Order: sequence, then C-alpha cells, then structure tokens
Amino acid sequence: MPELPDITVYAESLQAKVRGSMLQRVRVLNPFLLRTALPPIAQAEGRRVVGVERLGKRVVLALDGELFLVIHLMIAGRLRWLGAGAKPPGRIALATFEFDGGTLVLTEAGSKRRASLHLVAGRTALAAMDPGGIDVLGCDLASFTQRLTTESHTLKRSLTDPRLFSGIGNAYSDEILHRARLSPVALTRSLSAEQTHQLFDATRAVLAEWTERLRADAVRSGNWPDQVTAFRPEMAVHGRHGLPCPVCGAPVQRIVYADNETNYCARCQTGGKLLADRALSRLLKASWPRHIDELE
Repeated sequence: MPELPDITVYAESLQAKVRGSMLQRVRVLNPFLLRTALPPIAQAEGRRVVGVERLGKRVVLALDGELFLVIHLMIAGRLRWLGAGAKPPGRIALATFEFDGGTLVLTEAGSKRRASLHLVAGRTALAAMDPGGIDVLGCDLASFTQRLTTESHTLKRSLTDPRLFSGIGNAYSDEILHRARLSPVALTRSLSAEQTHQLFDATRAVLAEWTERLRADAVRSGNWPDQVTAFRPEMAVHGRHGLPCPVCGAPVQRIVYADNETNYCARCQTGGKLLADRALSRLLKASWPRHIDELE
C-alpha cells in the first residue's frame, strides 16, 4: 500500500502537471470504484485544479468551486501519467482523468477491487474523510508521545493506526522500528522516555529520508513516480525475510498474520528473541526456536 512518502511524491508530481489545468473529462471504468453519488461525478468536469493535497494515504485533487476528488489507492492501486493521445492500460485501468496536457490513470492490479474514488463538496466534507492521525513530520515530541500512549497497544499496531498517525503503514513501520531498535510487539505505555524519543526521531528520519529518495527516483523517471512499491532492495528489513540485517548481519525475521507480515531483526530489536509467528510457531510448538542463535 502506498504510504506517506509515496503519496507525498504522487501529490507533488501531480501538482506540477495539473495545477491550473482544466479537468476535461472523468471516465469511471469500474462501477465499484466510485463511492459517492452526490455531487455527481460529472460536476468535476470543466473545473480547474487549484491544488493537489495528501489526506492520510489519499491523494486529493482540489477543484475550483470547492469540489474535491479523493483517491484512495489501498493496496494495489497506482497512478500513471500518460501523455496526450496515449492509450490507457486495459483491464487494470479503473478510471481516467483527462487534462489538456495528458491523462491521469488510476489502475489496480489483481482481482480484488479495493481502491476508491470520492467526489465531495466543501472542506467540511473533506475533513470528515480524515481518520485524524497527526503528521509526524509536522508535530513535536509531546504531541507524538500523547498519541502513542492514548491506548496500550503494540508499537506496530499504533504506528499503523490512521487515527493516531497519518500515512504510516506496514512497510515504513517496519523500517521505523528497526531504525529505533525497538520490538514491534513492545507496548506503547511500556516505553521509557528515552525509547519514546528514539521512536519519534526514527519515525521522522525514515519518512523524510524515503520521501527524498522517492522524489529523486521520480525525477529520474521523467518527473513521475513510476516504481511505487512496498518492497525495495534498499529497505533494511521490510520484505527482506531471511536476508542479512544491514546493521548486524543476522537474518531478518518475520511474523505472519492474515494478509500482512511484520519484518524485524531479532538481534537489533528484540535482544535475540524470536517472536512467535502465528502460523509456524503453532505448528512447530516445542520445536519453535526461541533465540536467533538457535538458527545459526
């Protein structure tokens, strides 16, 4: 799922291409994409784009007359920019937004249709779509600590809760916790003041660094982020199960649950302890290794 760095770069790239341009036509190619009926989607046509914003993990096209097109990419949704006259991809295209200088295409890979499009009128209606998480890049340590300790949950769960923190998902939470050298299952209210500060600094650093990295990638790709993915070889732990941790060299571990997994380094983050995997640890029971040294 595209997260804060990816959505920020999408919004910045789109702003550079369409701000001040007229949205000539909107074509919804999949009936499950559009989640609002009023105002009708046709009211977006013939309006100028006055800005492009990020709302959590959503991209927002602000149109004149205080109309807002809100695009939520979910897991497999992506945005493509096509030059004038180019043909959009076939089955994976869910919607097209035609401008003078080109076409924005919303695509979604796979068979599940989770991406969504809303058209809302007024800032109040737009604000109602905001889950309420704070932007860590724009908050101070006190605000971060207050949100983190609102309830006692695991660090992984709290970081990825959109009601607490804006734009952080599965991928960057793994990277943040590795940078902070904290266990993903540590409880938020059990952290010392020093550990909370470590987490605050790590969160800001990881999100800022990856935003800059993706900006540079977008420039190299013709001023558009063409390679938006949750799995990047430069990441420290996310998606790198079994590969060496770049800090200590120990194999990266994982916890699998439902459709997600958490990646972590046992040596750097959990004092060598292997966290229980809901799939394998229940299967292996007494044979489940308890410490990273048992794997070596």
